[in-house]
Amino acid sequence: MKEFGIGVSVIVNSLLLSIVYVAGVGFTSLFAKLVGKRFLETKKKKDTYWSDLDLKKKPLEEYYRQF
Repeated sequence: MKEFGIGVSVIVNSLLLSIVYVAGVGFTSLFAKLVGKRFLETKKKKDTYWSDLDLKKKPLEEYYRQF
């Protein structure tokens, strides 16, 4: 019985985690693509993807709470 319970729990956990993954990551990705949101700036070919800290464009206070 113990082995049967472990087998059932593996199947149920895999199914539930798959549903949560598709619901969380899949729908978020689909919604972001529909809206046109890009989470990483990878369109331009650059040597580095670090953002420059240019205080002339934005004031220093905007860099404190970026997210």
